[in-house]
Amino acid sequence: MKKGSGLGAAHVLFLLDVAFLAAACAAVLRLVPTLRPIGLGAVLFPIADLCLLYALGLYRREALLDVGKALGRLPIAAGAGGLGAWAATATLPTIFHTPEAHLLFAASLPSFAAAGLASRLVLHLLRRRGVFRRRLLVIGAGRRAWDLVWMLRHEARTLAFDVVFVHDLRMGEIDARIAADPASSILASASNLLATTQAMNPDQIVVAPDERRGLSIEGLLACKMAGFPVSEYAAFVEKEIGRIDLKRLDLSWLLYADGFVVRTTDRLLKRALDIGVSTILLVCLSPVLLAAALAVKLTDRGPILYRQERVSGGGQVFRIIKLRTMRTDAERNGAVWAATDDPRITRIGQFLRRTRLDELPQLFNILRGDMAFVGPRPERPEFVRELASQLPLYEERHLVRAGLTGWAQINYPYGASLNDARSKLSYDLFYVKNCGALFDIRIILQTLRVVFWPGGVR
Repeated sequence: MKKGSGLGAAHVLFLLDVAFLAAACAAVLRLVPTLRPIGLGAVLFPIADLCLLYALGLYRREALLDVGKALGRLPIAAGAGGLGAWAATATLPTIFHTPEAHLLFAASLPSFAAAGLASRLVLHLLRRRGVFRRRLLVIGAGRRAWDLVWMLRHEARTLAFDVVFVHDLRMGEIDARIAADPASSILASASNLLATTQAMNPDQIVVAPDERRGLSIEGLLACKMAGFPVSEYAAFVEKEIGRIDLKRLDLSWLLYADGFVVRTTDRLLKRALDIGVSTILLVCLSPVLLAAALAVKLTDRGPILYRQERVSGGGQVFRIIKLRTMRTDAERNGAVWAATDDPRITRIGQFLRRTRLDELPQLFNILRGDMAFVGPRPERPEFVRELASQLPLYEERHLVRAGLTGWAQINYPYGASLNDARSKLSYDLFYVKNCGALFDIRIILQTLRVVFWPGGVR
């Protein structure tokens, strides 16, 4: 039987949400007989609810593991859904027939919260029964294998793993941390890898030796032919963790792996998405932008806008536009990364940075074509030269245009150190490898979570 095709916890939770939301909508329509069919509105409301759950991070690892965190975010999702529904009925009365639509939306709000609660309680029960626990057979027990175990325990999309290592001394020394780990078990290299695999019946085989000597290609091929999925370390990390592990990067894998190609269709779709989303946001948020600009002017006599050179796609240097959040003499001694509680930041600037409102003028950069809406964040030329000299593959993040938001921004907090830059690069390269319009939509939705919970922003 083929293995490795089971649904993960996030996928199961999504299906539970769909089922419970559908049941909730059906119950509302049944319990309120005065409602007549309202057409498109009855379909769009639950779809918008699902998008909000995704945007607020309720399908992410931390929310799946922490029921309290998930339940804390449900009222926010319900409230945002209600606000959006009210706006829709007010501005699109020809689609959302009033007053019936108002009544349906009002009745659906508690139903939406109840459906979300029920889904997460069911998931919690399934998780406690070990439904989502996966069994891994890792070939190798050295440093690379330990890195894999650490990432699985702290970053993986799958919530729980049972890991068994198969090791041969020709693959290198056993990592002391694995040897001392009570949750890890090590098997001596079996003469018949297929028999060992069949006895263990793992969901996945991950090839992660420090040295490839002693690696049984024939045995791995036999396992694959028997229906056991076999993944190379880098490919498994990319799929399961959502980034590229730069510490153990094999450049030959990077060369021959799929991706790092933006098709013309995707490029056109991305540009259309950039223009459409930026235009809508500028129209909707123009009062907020004007109020923020006025606040900067009234609290500080300096200029409202701040322009600075940044590097975008192809190494092109452009002038980024932001609302000014620092004193006018902030860089009299040269370019310096922002720090925690940076004294150069003004009082209104602290608020603008925390809420990301200082980034709104970059929508004009996007419309002008300097940036994309989604991409690696643009850095200053001085920092790019410094980081490129210390981080291999740093220049590859410029294969696409810089973005207002990005995969690194929604997965890693703000950082101003070399280690932070290395971590963000691992996410940026994952984005460059897999970029496309659909991926951009996922990132745009999840940016809402970062706006609500801006941990690590400086």
